[in-house]
Amino acid sequence: MALAALIFDVDGTLADTERDGHRVAFNQAFAEVGLDWHWDERLYGELLAVTGGKERMRHYLDRYRPDWPRPTALDALIVRLHAAKTRHYTNLLARGDIPLRPGVERLLREARATGLRLAIATTTTPENVTALLRHALASDAESWFEVIAAGDIVPAKKPAPDIYRYALERMRLRPEQCLAFEDSENGLRSSRAANLATVVTVNDYTCDHDFSGAALVLDHLGEPDRPARAVAGQLNGAGCLTVDLAKRLVA
Repeated sequence: MALAALIFDVDGTLADTERDGHRVAFNQAFAEVGLDWHWDERLYGELLAVTGGKERMRHYLDRYRPDWPRPTALDALIVRLHAAKTRHYTNLLARGDIPLRPGVERLLREARATGLRLAIATTTTPENVTALLRHALASDAESWFEVIAAGDIVPAKKPAPDIYRYALERMRLRPEQCLAFEDSENGLRSSRAANLATVVTVNDYTCDHDFSGAALVLDHLGEPDRPARAVAGQLNGAGCLTVDLAKRLVA
């Protein structure tokens, strides 16, 4: 079947949001309520093995802070911290502190110009997605995407395939008509479990992950003046991942 749509993960894929975005915002939220929690870059890299911010905080307490006395209203505290983190993260975006990764805007614009449909499948909150698109891409960028599947819209988060299956169902497309874009092993496991061919763009936190089964693994999507490097698979002499190459990967 011919390629009909591109489906993108967000954090680490569209932008390097984790180290300098979400991690910073989490620490700001913790400090705001007087908690002595602090996630440095190394620790946060370990915590990324757990998808979902609320789930990540619970894992942190279980694994790294068993000494911390749990309040009876722990669930409410985690929800409140997550909301504060989203607020701080949005402020970082509004200041322009989190740009898109190389090649992302170029590929999105090329896809729109050639009639490909676009979607998002992510575990981050809808508010985070909207803020990133508006501040790092364009004021109307949210409308570029036919489906934004985000947050708790499905019960099981990545590496479960539910979020991708939801996006496919909403778009009424078969997996073989789409190409997914991810940055992590959990993300790839999710997209592949939904039978999607997948391009991976690695980052500092995911460069040592297992990406077996990916159609192509790159350091980034590439720009004319900043060519991409293939970590696994072939760019076939191209310096960028283009729509034409995306079509060949699916075919």
